[in-house]
Amino acid sequence: MTTFLDPLISFVSVHAWLAYLTLFLAALLEAVPVVGSVIPGSTIILALSALVPGGELMLQWVLLAAATGAVLGDGSAYWIGHRQQRKILNTWPLTNYPRVVEQSEAFFHRFGTWAVFFARFVPPIRAFVPVTAGALGMAPAKFYAVNIPAILVWAPAHVLPGVLAVSALHEYAGLPHHGHLFKHMWILTVTAVAIVVGAAAWIYRRRNGGGVAEAKPRA
Repeated sequence: MTTFLDPLISFVSVHAWLAYLTLFLAALLEAVPVVGSVIPGSTIILALSALVPGGELMLQWVLLAAATGAVLGDGSAYWIGHRQQRKILNTWPLTNYPRVVEQSEAFFHRFGTWAVFFARFVPPIRAFVPVTAGALGMAPAKFYAVNIPAILVWAPAHVLPGVLAVSALHEYAGLPHHGHLFKHMWILTVTAVAIVVGAAAWIYRRRNGGGVAEAKPRA
């Protein structure tokens, strides 16, 4: 993942508009069923937030790009489910991941309306709950009443840790905001965190009967 993030951050650090677009797409694609389970959207958002303290990116635009992408991604998935109803859950490519679909339905039935809020912070079902909510007949007003506040919490929760970590390193460790060494160190840190979180998610899915990584296509 380092080989992917290193050139990405180096390039977007001098092309701010592309950085905001990348943030928007990362948040949007992370909300797409199946795609969101493999796109490292949260990792990209966290890594690009390292550019805020140095002035390459503006915090308010980073938050806006991430939040807007998440709203459109979740909303698109919800409306697909809302229009297609339950048959969308039995349509390709969701049929390739029956366990995650089942987990999403169980999560929705367990928490009801609040499932939309909690799912924003629980990969990999984050990418499946919005379409499930639509498929199971959740009203649009109720969906957005929970989804938008969840995203308004989710965006700062993903952006601010990176901003604060970089600011702290600059303030207390004397590291410069700019420079290849600093950016490389931050990329390694983000990668390490992503590996730990990914391992924890993998262990969780193993203990709870599987997930996207274990899902087998139906014959």
